[in-house]
Amino acid sequence: MLIGAHALVFTGTFDESGLRRSIEGTRDAGFDLIEIPLMDVDAFDSALARRMLEDNGLAVTASLGLTEATDLSSDDPAVVRAGEDLLERCLDHVATMGGDVLCGVIYSAMRKYMAPPTERGVAHSQDAIGRLAGKAAQRGIRLSLEVVNRYESNVFNTGRGGLQFLDGIGSDDVSLHLDTYHMNIEESDLFQPVLDADRRLGYVHIGESHRGYLGTGSVDFETFFRALDRIDYDGPVVFESFSSAVVSAELSNTLGIWRNLWEDSDDLAAHANRFIRDGLHAVRTIAMH
Repeated sequence: MLIGAHALVFTGTFDESGLRRSIEGTRDAGFDLIEIPLMDVDAFDSALARRMLEDNGLAVTASLGLTEATDLSSDDPAVVRAGEDLLERCLDHVATMGGDVLCGVIYSAMRKYMAPPTERGVAHSQDAIGRLAGKAAQRGIRLSLEVVNRYESNVFNTGRGGLQFLDGIGSDDVSLHLDTYHMNIEESDLFQPVLDADRRLGYVHIGESHRGYLGTGSVDFETFFRALDRIDYDGPVVFESFSSAVVSAELSNTLGIWRNLWEDSDDLAAHANRFIRDGLHAVRTIAMH
């Protein structure tokens, strides 16, 4: 199991200085892996990122949230094609960096919708993800679809909804991506969704209810860690937190980061690394009881 950090804990820009800040910060905090958001696909230098990752001994994954112009769940085939083309370019970056996962809200736009999805739109998304999964698998990359709350997608908002969506794709190369921040909003508990997903759980985000320091909000991490242990989960576990003191104003507005719960990225990250590792270790000791 690789324990990682989202690069936005450290920076909101991913030029050379931003990459260095996030990669070295992730390493210094004690993580094994960094998740890099592909916020500007055309400008991102994945070859440079790979060299920095190798120099710092970190594994890498990549993530993305689609926009209205690249929404795979759109009724408009032209918009779907634009989204599919964008995600293919993302796969190029993941391959160049040496990563093996592309995750996030890659099946719809990451925004608040004002109506439910259409059957046509959902079918568009499932078909596109199925095509992309095949291309990704050829490069040793798998897709993982993040379950987010009702204010960030309308396609599915619970683990069971995500599993139903996966059933419509029919590919073993696509997994479910659970996030404790979103689960705390939408799920009845943080145990059953993990058991429901079982072997189809491929990626995990750890985030507190207010996006701040772990253990200071309302997320039941102990139960969640017990569930991961119950299914012998061995995929990435990645800490995610946002502050407008670090990320861009545009992203802060998209995510609704209206107040800062932290300012020191390094302290936040080091605390999160200890919190996650200690929580997972504590659960494993239950077998000795």
